[in-house]
Amino acid sequence: MKKELLIYINGKFYPKSDAKISVYDHGLLYGDGVFEGIRVYNGVVFKLKEHLDRLYQSTHTIMLQIPLTKSEMTQAVLETLKKNNLKNAYIRLIVTRGKGDLGLDPRKCPKPTVIIIIEPMIQIYGAEVKEKGMTATISWVKRDAVDATTHEVKSLNYMNSILAKIEANTAGVDEAIYLDKRGFVCEGSSDNIFMVKERKVVTPPVSTGALAGITRNRVMKLAENLGYTVVERNITPNELFNADEVFFTGTAAEVVPVREINKRIIGDGKRGPVTKRLMQEFERIVKDPNEGTLIS
Repeated sequence: MKKELLIYINGKFYPKSDAKISVYDHGLLYGDGVFEGIRVYNGVVFKLKEHLDRLYQSTHTIMLQIPLTKSEMTQAVLETLKKNNLKNAYIRLIVTRGKGDLGLDPRKCPKPTVIIIIEPMIQIYGAEVKEKGMTATISWVKRDAVDATTHEVKSLNYMNSILAKIEANTAGVDEAIYLDKRGFVCEGSSDNIFMVKERKVVTPPVSTGALAGITRNRVMKLAENLGYTVVERNITPNELFNADEVFFTGTAAEVVPVREINKRIIGDGKRGPVTKRLMQEFERIVKDPNEGTLIS
């Protein structure tokens, strides 16, 4: 019989089938918490430090005190991987406000809940999509503004993204693209967006409400190292339709091309040369121990 995966909850390990939290946890009741999705490649936890930095920045913004130091959290993640004997995996690290009552007041939640879920490596998009490209639609749902429940904080409140994903599903496309409240391109429902025009690699700024993605940031540096001009600025839908190339980035998505948006073919309708090169280089660097933290 295959050994059941172990889930970390508040310092203890539970079999996946027995991993439970209270129905009074404010993460469940109100989406009151934060999370990180992290990848492990050949025993290297890709950009673990950067993910933890963002996690602690998110909790600082929502005034949630994590009961572990960054060093202790690092060890908890590595220990969970070791106990599950996984060298290639997806990690979901979650911190909620914790158990409280049915009221909103976070002061009623004395102890945060820390959860680390480990699963074998997931592939959201298969080889065919990565070769031929995704289809997308611009969503009627606007990305939450930076003065609202901004996605600069990677919170458990993902209703904004779920509504856009529902729209993508009903439209029969792979992904939805958000605009901000001014009408500028922001990001996808769960990934950052880039366009290529005349060999310039352009991505929206976080002032649109986009997440400062870990993969996004690494791809920007990677493109610069490969000699491309990288620009962070507002992008209009018209520019996106007329780009030479468009691609998404994300922890789970990695780097994936887009061939069509709102029935407009992007470029020549195929994965472009800049996107292809970035995909190849990204696939190479994720296995570099210098790009992350070794399990042991």
